[in-house]
Amino acid sequence: MNQEVEHRRPAAAAEPFVLGIETSCDECAAAVVTGVPGRARIVSNVVLSQIDLHEAYGGVVPEIAARAHGETIDRVVGEALDAAGVTLDAVDVVAATAGPGLLGGLLVGATFGKALARAKGVPFAAINHLEAHVLTPRLTDGISFPYCVALLSGGHAQFVAVEGIDAYHRLGGTIDDAAGEAFDKTAKLLGLSYPGGPAVEVAARSGDPARFDFPTPLANRPGCDLSFAGLKTAVRLAAERAQPLTDQDIADICASFQDAVARLLERKAGAALAAFAEKVGAPAGHLVAVGGVAANGVLRAALTRAAEKAGAAFVAPPLPLCTDNGAMIAYAALERVGSGVAPDPSQRVRSRWPLDGDAAPLLGKGKRGAKG
Repeated sequence: MNQEVEHRRPAAAAEPFVLGIETSCDECAAAVVTGVPGRARIVSNVVLSQIDLHEAYGGVVPEIAARAHGETIDRVVGEALDAAGVTLDAVDVVAATAGPGLLGGLLVGATFGKALARAKGVPFAAINHLEAHVLTPRLTDGISFPYCVALLSGGHAQFVAVEGIDAYHRLGGTIDDAAGEAFDKTAKLLGLSYPGGPAVEVAARSGDPARFDFPTPLANRPGCDLSFAGLKTAVRLAAERAQPLTDQDIADICASFQDAVARLLERKAGAALAAFAEKVGAPAGHLVAVGGVAANGVLRAALTRAAEKAGAAFVAPPLPLCTDNGAMIAYAALERVGSGVAPDPSQRVRSRWPLDGDAAPLLGKGKRGAKG
């Protein structure tokens, strides 16, 4: 169990305590955050990983994840409260991820959170997981609205103009696969360990990024939409041609793949910053990278270059707050409540929940709605 604690002493009584619960995928997490929007503190942050449960399958198995959440959520929440030095009676708001994510896990966290809130007579806030990610830099760095976000995770890849609470405008996004999915599938193809993203980054350190000339799909198309499906196919074909693969072959493929993703993101981030200026009417002061893929050092460097070219500052949360965690869920609830947005107790869990509901769907137009 990973426990991130920045502040252990309770804040002033005037500042609300928010308990946040995150169970959208394969981390069972809970945290306590206190403060006000733009000036808050993490009192405790506990994350229980399920990597050992899913490693043999090379990816997250939804049924196993949901069962594990149900078996551990009470312990994780209890440890978060203990680490914060508070009891449930001191909590003013309970928040939990209500989507997007794996439906079984979402039901576990949201149901548990609702039960706690009802038992203590406090509000329950159903939080959009993507909103929590894009608001994280206001928790970690105190940046002001508006700002431009590169949201890069296992299930999502999009650029967003963040103008305020409920004012999220998608500037561009993937038309097929997410960046994190491309990393995971590349790792699985090459026989690397799970989770795939960190494994590819490690292998790439000893590889030659110039050995394979992988494509950067949509790089020359106007706008800031992304595509990774063709890149995945190119990696597979290169691996098949290089059989039997040596360790150096694998390292070179990883380095070349990672370099292609970095070049594409740098180019498209520049386009997103230009689109941001047109949408908002002023240049972005910050380009923010959030989501698990934002932990990749090479991709951070590429986005930093794009930000510098546009005269913006690059910001990324500390690595433990890039991946899924309860602190971002708690802080998103604090932002909403502190901004006068009352929690909606009728909000149900949603496996798909676009951040910008007004944007035309890029993916997933079926019964579950748009994915992005």
